[in-house]
Amino acid sequence: MRIEVRGLTFEVTEGGPPGGPVVILLHGFPTNRQLWAGVTPFLNAAGLRTYAIDQRGYSPGARPSGVDAYRAEECVLDAVAFVDELAGGRADVVGHDFGSLVSWQLAASHPERVRSLTAVSVPHPAAFAHALSTDPDQQRRSSYFELFRTVGKAEHVLSRDGGAGLRKVLDGVGSRIEVYAAPLLEPGALTATLNWYRAMVFKDLVKVGPVTRPTTYVWGDRDVAVGALAAAATADHVTGDYRFLPLPGVDHWVTDAQPEVLAQAILARIAEAS
Repeated sequence: MRIEVRGLTFEVTEGGPPGGPVVILLHGFPTNRQLWAGVTPFLNAAGLRTYAIDQRGYSPGARPSGVDAYRAEECVLDAVAFVDELAGGRADVVGHDFGSLVSWQLAASHPERVRSLTAVSVPHPAAFAHALSTDPDQQRRSSYFELFRTVGKAEHVLSRDGGAGLRKVLDGVGSRIEVYAAPLLEPGALTATLNWYRAMVFKDLVKVGPVTRPTTYVWGDRDVAVGALAAAATADHVTGDYRFLPLPGVDHWVTDAQPEVLAQAILARIAEAS
């Protein structure tokens, strides 16, 4: 299905019983709404109505031009509109990677829209910012930001040789690489999605406030992009009921590596929030 909000058209995969409690699922880079395909069957079987959405830059009908169109506040306002349009103003929210950053900020700035939050892989923005400014390990892990923020060079590196660079970024998702890579190799898609990195402002991460909603943070301890310091520090930025679920031996791609484990964590969080 498609929804039109804020003058843009977003691609959505819906599932589960109509009228069931709504779960909004937000992906990150360089994936798309199919990220949740292994997770949603468990949520739907539990009676939940799921909406997995291709975010701005990923939906062909939601690719505004210019870097500023991908600032955090714009992406969060999209999420507010998703909750209002699909859930009547309040939903359980789940995010991965940049989808987690949006979800954290949604829960912090619009807590009335969020019944519960499950953030996957990427920690609270302020915890991440602190690690980025103080932890050499996190600085090393995030060194790829410089490339992704460089207009033209990033597109070339990721798309050359038929997209070999993009597929290398996706190493770890197994047989689903093409599900994620192919849409980003379409004209205009890479620039739009890389604009999320180019629009990121450090001070915007720092100023994200505490989350008061019931929250679970799921992190694989072999995540190459997020280190242990940022993951552990997230607890300092949640004042609501909080659970930290580290997954031994799991990398950044939790949704593909452990879909059932993640689904059970989401279900437990939703049940407790209810």
